[in-house]
Amino acid sequence: MGMDTQGVTAILRCGGHQLALDRPRIMGILNITPDSFSDGGSYHRVEQALAHARAMVEQGADLIDIGGESTRPGAQPVALEEERRRVLPVIEALSTELDVPLSVDTMKPELMREAVAAGATLLNDVNGFRAEGAWEAAVAAAREKGVALCAMHMQGEPQSMQQAPHYEDVAREVGEFLRDRREALVRAGVPGEQLLLDPGFGFGKTLEHNLALFHALPVLADLGSPLLVGVSRKSMIGALLGDRPVQERDAGSAIAALLAAQAGARVLRVHDVAGTRDALALYFALTPQAWRGSRQP
Repeated sequence: MGMDTQGVTAILRCGGHQLALDRPRIMGILNITPDSFSDGGSYHRVEQALAHARAMVEQGADLIDIGGESTRPGAQPVALEEERRRVLPVIEALSTELDVPLSVDTMKPELMREAVAAGATLLNDVNGFRAEGAWEAAVAAAREKGVALCAMHMQGEPQSMQQAPHYEDVAREVGEFLRDRREALVRAGVPGEQLLLDPGFGFGKTLEHNLALFHALPVLADLGSPLLVGVSRKSMIGALLGDRPVQERDAGSAIAALLAAQAGARVLRVHDVAGTRDALALYFALTPQAWRGSRQP
């Protein structure tokens, strides 16, 4: 399911928001953490976070993903009270100001419930709703509040996931996990239009694993729910560009996002919203037959 959709338009419902996926949608990353790998904790103060979220929407972000716990390799867990202190004021403020879905990036069921009450309309769990209580909290929010869910694949946990990741066939195993998660969520009563799937680039995967997954995106995009891809500024981009440092990975990240969209990804999770927007706009302008019936971003 790539850029030739033959007129088929998928829908993502996030609470009171409805996104037509007739073109790739851009999810802007808002890390409210002092130890973020990509932005050095630039937005961990509330006013800075709010200003950055507004700027991303002005630049073309269709969703904002808010995270208060770093999940970079080796990151240490954050206590619930601290994560709550970081993200809830931002969600509350943005939910009354921005007319885009707000996603909360968390593994904690307590924060899932509180974030939805504060105005979040998408739960994005890097652990695929596998922590104790997370499944129940997510399914209840989806069924009762119409919240969307994004289930991601991760081998291991952030503290140790990159120490020795191993797969017999990474594309097959990740695909089976995502398919199983989707089917279980649908059986639990979550409508398909409220589901996203994320293969989890860099989460318990070597560079070789990430490349194999990227090549398998057309297959993963055909699992029955829209595919979210997040490779922005990750180590795989740096490695492929000759050990490029984090602050010099935006151009490579925009190209990778465009290639993911060509392979079928419907939501692109990125730091550089403007650069990704421009890459997609040029693609549509220069290759108009690529996605029939789509609008330019």
